[in-house]
Amino acid sequence: MTKQVCLIIGAGAGIGGNVAKRFAREGYHAVLARRSDKAGLDRLVGEIEREGGSASGFISNAVGEGSIERIVESTEADIGPIGVAVFNLGAQIGSRTLEETSLKAFEIGWRMATFGLFRLALALFPRMEKRGSGALLVTSATAAMRGNAGQHSHASAMAGRRMLCQSLNAEYAAKGIHVAHILIDGVVDAPDTLGKILGPQRYRELRQSKGLEKDGLLLPAEIANTYFHVAHQHRSAWTHELDLRAFSDLAWWNHATSVSI
Repeated sequence: MTKQVCLIIGAGAGIGGNVAKRFAREGYHAVLARRSDKAGLDRLVGEIEREGGSASGFISNAVGEGSIERIVESTEADIGPIGVAVFNLGAQIGSRTLEETSLKAFEIGWRMATFGLFRLALALFPRMEKRGSGALLVTSATAAMRGNAGQHSHASAMAGRRMLCQSLNAEYAAKGIHVAHILIDGVVDAPDTLGKILGPQRYRELRQSKGLEKDGLLLPAEIANTYFHVAHQHRSAWTHELDLRAFSDLAWWNHATSVSI
């Protein structure tokens, strides 16, 4: 019997890697795609296999021409039907003033956040439509809901991601495809994203002051549990948008400013 596949675009050690592990534990073949760090990718695949799951990986630059399309094509042809796709590609280029934001940097944010998602849907949805089912879970950020100083590229790109999710839902929900826009409204305890942005020392300090047993940082494994639940909701009660944050954080609408990572 052919296994159903969970495809993760943006499978780092944080949300993407934990989502892959969660779905693999439930019998899915996890296909992990990431831009770089083959050693890290192989490590994630190995961890899943040691836990009794099945997985494979792709090193691919999602903004490269034809890259997402090739992953979908080869996965469907060689592994099995993609029942769930997770678009977890980040688009944060850092805090930059308007004058510091080059045309290239602004465009890269859009290509990662919005154009990449469009390409994934274009390659995958006709296949899901023929099968009459499927789910696309899209990781998003506080910047999709509000723009802050220094976030010209990120905010516009993530807001575009949110509107694209709404448009895809309007066209494909009645055809059996579940699209969910998942807003990560807070800081995720992920070493290969937050750790790189802050640097090792600041990352350790933040974990000690707010994370670990304090539960003040979003835990990737708990986020993955939510993703699995949303992907398997009954169609009479689909969630199309939700936001996740640690219990001790204020919601994005209560902040004068907010962190968008």
